[in-house]
Amino acid sequence: MRAGLEGYDLDDEDAALLSGVRELTPDELPDSVLPVLAVVGRPNVGKSTLVNRVLGRREAVVQDTPGVTRDRVRYRAEWAGRPFILVDTGGWEHDARGIGARVAEQAEIAVELADAVVFVVDATVGPTDTDERVVQVLRRSGKPVLLVANKVDSPRDEADAATLWSLGLGEPYPVSALHGRGSGDMLDAALALLPEVTAVGGVPSTGPRRVALVGKPNVGKSSLLNAVTGTDRVVVDDVAGTTRDPVDELVEVGGRPWVFVDTAGIRRRVHQTQGADFYASLRTQAAIEKAEVAVVVIDASQPIAEQDIRVVQNVVDAGRALVVAYNKWDLVEEERRFYLEREIERELVQITWAPRVNFSALTRWHVDRLGKHLATALEGWETRVPTGRLNAFLGELAAAHPHPVRGGKQPRILFGTQADTRPPRFVLFATGFLEAGYRRFIERRLREEFGFVGSPIEISVRVREKRRRDR
Repeated sequence: MRAGLEGYDLDDEDAALLSGVRELTPDELPDSVLPVLAVVGRPNVGKSTLVNRVLGRREAVVQDTPGVTRDRVRYRAEWAGRPFILVDTGGWEHDARGIGARVAEQAEIAVELADAVVFVVDATVGPTDTDERVVQVLRRSGKPVLLVANKVDSPRDEADAATLWSLGLGEPYPVSALHGRGSGDMLDAALALLPEVTAVGGVPSTGPRRVALVGKPNVGKSSLLNAVTGTDRVVVDDVAGTTRDPVDELVEVGGRPWVFVDTAGIRRRVHQTQGADFYASLRTQAAIEKAEVAVVVIDASQPIAEQDIRVVQNVVDAGRALVVAYNKWDLVEEERRFYLEREIERELVQITWAPRVNFSALTRWHVDRLGKHLATALEGWETRVPTGRLNAFLGELAAAHPHPVRGGKQPRILFGTQADTRPPRFVLFATGFLEAGYRRFIERRLREEFGFVGSPIEISVRVREKRRRDR
């Protein structure tokens, strides 16, 4: 199939992807190993403007109104020949409600997953109560922090930056994100705080594999950890929300070591929680992103709820291996089992590929089976299909089930390659856009042919036009 690509326009990125093996330059280092620098601050202090200045292009949306940035957005950046990941965040307010609270939540996660933090303050306004609250949170995080005084557009404005010493974060670096003044010195200082390889958020390649126990409140996550360890490692109570902070524990399951992380329950509406529950929910989402495989614990004695489905979707969106564990099986009667199977078929049809284990954390029934399913999910998560075998499969698939004709045209798959693992990511070169239904069909057949048990699959399509011949 690759011979058919010769007549199509391919860019440098396509050529690198198709070559498969190449010597890594700093630009080609995978994002998973690069150090992470998060930019945080209250609304409208110029975080996104500073991000654009560092990137050297207008990547982040900037407007002279607070609250434009809402999600945490990752960009690959470089300074002095050294690549790193730059994370832009929304405005951080300690008393925000509604969507503002969700914005602050994303900023919290960004700090959890960063190696160092750039804290941006408006020098023309000076330190505010919100800035002081943010300082308290940053100190609790234990991350290195660089204080940046933005909007210092001229030497006479540097006196305004001096007032920021009162925040107790050391010397403020005066910059003008709009004009670029002082940004070089600021970047030199920021990169001095970063390690060569990220220490957080990445997926380790050696040592015990990391497992996050997640689910809605009171489904038995802490009880499962206690059952696995055989001790009362964490506090268990019938009151929902007992666990607040993620608890790491090195355990042995199935004859191999694992690091289990007990997390707080993910509530239905995180932005409506307050105090400790709010921060517990943030740490749970960060724990999912730091893990390699997530065990979603569901209370089998109760109907599957919207919260359960949302937790599963969080794991899939994070690209982590997945095992679904149905707890409290000792409380499930025969009639309930019948209805549970119907609910699983209806509500969790999108994850039929995930291993399932029925157990009782209270009696430790079938808890020992968890290790086998974890190993299976990780194997699927790390599976790589040889390019030749993949394209033979795609050729047979397209011949037997070609893409439907739309608008008088029929897209054709030219070539396919697996660009990455953990999770498996496939790139298909095609003559036209492949509909979502056809991509789902390809995913289903990929699973039938190659397995990928317990792992989400990402399929992206690159449409390439035929090269025009010079007349």
